[in-house]
Amino acid sequence: MMKLIRTIVLTALLAGTSLQAVCQEYTWKAGWARTNITPSESVWQAGYAMRTAPSEGVYQDIWAKAVALEDASGKKAVLVTMDLLAIPRDFSVAVCDKIQKKYGLKRDQILLSMSHTHSAPVIGNSLYYIYPMDKANRKVVDKYTENLKKQLVDLVGEALKKSEPVRLYSGNGLTRIGRNRRYDGTSLSYEMLVGPSDYAVPVLKFEGMDEKIKVVLFGHACHPVVNGTYQISGDWAGIAQSEVEKSYPDAMGMFFQGCGADQNPYAGGGVPLSYMVQYGKQVAAAVEQVISEPMTPLESKLGTRYQEIDLPFDNMIPYDDLKAIAEEESWVGAWARGMAGKIDKGEKFPESYPYPIEYWTIGSQQLFALGGEVTCPYSINLKKKYGHDIFAMGYANDVMSYIPSRQIWEEGGYEGYDAPMVYALHARWTADVEDIIMNAIDNLLNSK
Repeated sequence: MMKLIRTIVLTALLAGTSLQAVCQEYTWKAGWARTNITPSESVWQAGYAMRTAPSEGVYQDIWAKAVALEDASGKKAVLVTMDLLAIPRDFSVAVCDKIQKKYGLKRDQILLSMSHTHSAPVIGNSLYYIYPMDKANRKVVDKYTENLKKQLVDLVGEALKKSEPVRLYSGNGLTRIGRNRRYDGTSLSYEMLVGPSDYAVPVLKFEGMDEKIKVVLFGHACHPVVNGTYQISGDWAGIAQSEVEKSYPDAMGMFFQGCGADQNPYAGGGVPLSYMVQYGKQVAAAVEQVISEPMTPLESKLGTRYQEIDLPFDNMIPYDDLKAIAEEESWVGAWARGMAGKIDKGEKFPESYPYPIEYWTIGSQQLFALGGEVTCPYSINLKKKYGHDIFAMGYANDVMSYIPSRQIWEEGGYEGYDAPMVYALHARWTADVEDIIMNAIDNLLNSK
């Protein structure tokens, strides 16, 4: 590491830059904090329609973690990662509004990220129709949700308060704990590894002036769906964070989910939890490999952009078909009854959804953050266009449904057709959803 710093200094001095300017150019300020968000009582878990009762105990504590960045010019931003499946728009808006008012940040300076573990509590009305909750269970979820809002706002304040000089480095590793679930028939198949996947393990390292690692932010694109039990956990993503912290005892490990909506681990729910531990350790090993090699030092220059675009809905299922589906005793029937009931009351459905896109530059490192359950073709296409070392984050700011590529939309299936019903939307997106989002990203990057 010292050799790398000496190289930076020598290069700058040879270019006629003073040592003081060099230090300032590569010195950031950062503060970090964590808060335990493990529920104190039995609560309904998010992610599986198959669960018929609230949680029973805790396999591993779950966390919300925040890191606040400040560059050499004084520009700030805060990233919050959460061991949660999803947060709905109203929750995200409420939290971000409070953060903006209380700490003076703008919306583009706040980034919320979910790991998408399927073993954390339900938040608000997310995936409303698939959970067979009674009123008592719903009250517990509502109570947890309200408490979490306050925890997150306080967490951001704590991170902003604790500011110290750091240097930032980025790198990318590789691992393969999963496969494309749309084209691979069985969870333990090692013969049909087809369909696109993103094996990258992006890593951002925060190093203090004492040369100790303070924060390790890393990601991977794969569903955390190994734990199918009634125990609370962060799944393999939670294990990976713990393993990183074991390797670097002074550091806080933070995980963000990539564009892995169509990616599952080789072995999913119903297998021994030793698989979950194994996958977490594999991802942590990839992180350690990146950190063990020279990483790219990042200039102390921060850029943040945020935009919400109108993502249009396709045509809704005809009313008569809804009434027929409503006769089914399933979550699909519950959805159809809900939609038909809204029509009966004269409610109007929106023509589009305010879809969030966020873009940060941390020195030379580009970070793309997209809302919803983003499928793998998005990260692949972003890397083709903007470089293979970019960080591509899904499940950011608001998780409203799956975000299919055009091919997946045309193929249909769960990610391409059924998912909006799971998320209590009235219709799926239009066929040009991928073009709309990719064009909006281009426009955001080209805006002044």
